[in-house]
Amino acid sequence: MNTQRRLRLGPLPRTETVKITFSCQLPLRDDLERYAALYAATYGEEVDVPALVPHILATFLAGDRGFKRSLRSTR
Repeated sequence: MNTQRRLRLGPLPRTETVKITFSCQLPLRDDLERYAALYAATYGEEVDVPALVPHILATFLAGDRGFKRSLRSTR
């Protein structure tokens, strides 16, 4: 593991998954592939884009204050 760099997304947990297919524009796909390469260089573990996407989305949702407020108001 490269200790000089840290990414907002830490090492991926081992979990059960459900497959979801989505379409995205080429620049986003390219960025996701670059992120996967940076992830591999940072953590020493090759990971493909489909494995990263759910964790990137979960990290985004966990940090979205408006989404959190919405969840609290519906409980």
